[in-house]
Amino acid sequence: MKVIVTGAGGFIGTQLVRELCQRGTLALQPLGEVGISSIVAADLSIPEQSRQGLPDWVSFVEGDLSTDEAVDSIIPKAEDFLLFHLAAIVSGDGERDFDLCIRVNLEGTVKLLEACRNSRGQARVVFASSLAVFGGEACPPVVGDETKPLPQTTYGMTKLAGELMINDYSRKDFLDGRAIRLPTIFIRPGKPNAALSSFASGLFREPLSGIDFELPVSREQGVPLLGYRKVVEAFVLAMECDGEALGDDRVLTLPSRQYVVRDMISTLERVAEQKGITLGKIIDQPDPLVMKVVEGWPIGTESKRAESLGMSADSSVEDVIEAYLEDFHEVSGQA
Repeated sequence: MKVIVTGAGGFIGTQLVRELCQRGTLALQPLGEVGISSIVAADLSIPEQSRQGLPDWVSFVEGDLSTDEAVDSIIPKAEDFLLFHLAAIVSGDGERDFDLCIRVNLEGTVKLLEACRNSRGQARVVFASSLAVFGGEACPPVVGDETKPLPQTTYGMTKLAGELMINDYSRKDFLDGRAIRLPTIFIRPGKPNAALSSFASGLFREPLSGIDFELPVSREQGVPLLGYRKVVEAFVLAMECDGEALGDDRVLTLPSRQYVVRDMISTLERVAEQKGITLGKIIDQPDPLVMKVVEGWPIGTESKRAESLGMSADSSVEDVIEAYLEDFHEVSGQA
């Protein structure tokens, strides 16, 4: 079966494509084991490191996925297919450019779902949503599938709209959809991105590379985090699960662990000492915009439905640091 991954040039998109190539099959319930015949990796741009080492049955499509032309080039016309929709403008860029966020995150998602609807094949779709759908003065510190969403960013609003569309397009039997709400993902390698949650990776990544890091939030800030390996696993499990078994609510809040920034730093220092790594300094540099937005986010998740499907949080922040060092630290010449 053909698999399409939008946002394949990003970190999680790249890791997801590599995981799918390694697996070669997916256990699609209730169908059973299904082979992956080809993968289309699509994004506005796909860097060379996202292309390296992949088999020849992976093809790459670069284009603006908020345009009809780009969408039509990746959605099959007469065959069943699987779509992982990760492409999006991140939260910081979305706050700075409302029109861009609407065009890419909202209108682009509409175009993709409409193309799935109009295809003569059956589409099974996983949409990447976010905990940014929650917010407001009445937002509880721990959120879950039953918590009222009230986004306080344009990014979060577009993600909530995507969730509603996934539910309604599934209700109408236009496609077989499901959405997963991602907490903050860590540790992302490479350069910082414009996500307001980027600090959660930067405070590990830069110091481990010997680079000083300016911390834009309070050390007492709580954050719900999920390691990138667990996120990729959750995307696969969401695709494999039986959509009908989810009922009329196709949205799943992913598990996470609740961390306080001060404790994250202490753990980083302990692991670095054990491994003989000299860390860059972490410098307190409060950013009013980042602090205001992050302080309005929940600090934990309740995820019974997701956990019933096998999705799980990391056992500890140490495990995520170890994974990052194993997967990225040495190959980037930073060991």
